[in-house]
Amino acid sequence: MSTHFIGGLAMALLALLVGVAWVVGAVRRRQDRAQTAPTYDAAGGVIYTAFQIGCAGVLILGGLAILALVLLGGFT
Repeated sequence: MSTHFIGGLAMALLALLVGVAWVVGAVRRRQDRAQTAPTYDAAGGVIYTAFQIGCAGVLILGGLAILALVLLGGFT
């Protein structure tokens, strides 16, 4: 295995891990909104949660794209 393969694989897995963690964090924040209602509303409420999940989705898709390129041997 080349260092490019290992580096690409690590980058893809890191992007996937951060994206999934971001989604989990957004969902947990949404579930805890009753405890911190004023802060949640001031931060944007549902719009903030949707933005977080959207950004996490882009990160996950980027990680999957990198993973596909690495596994298919693109850009050698």
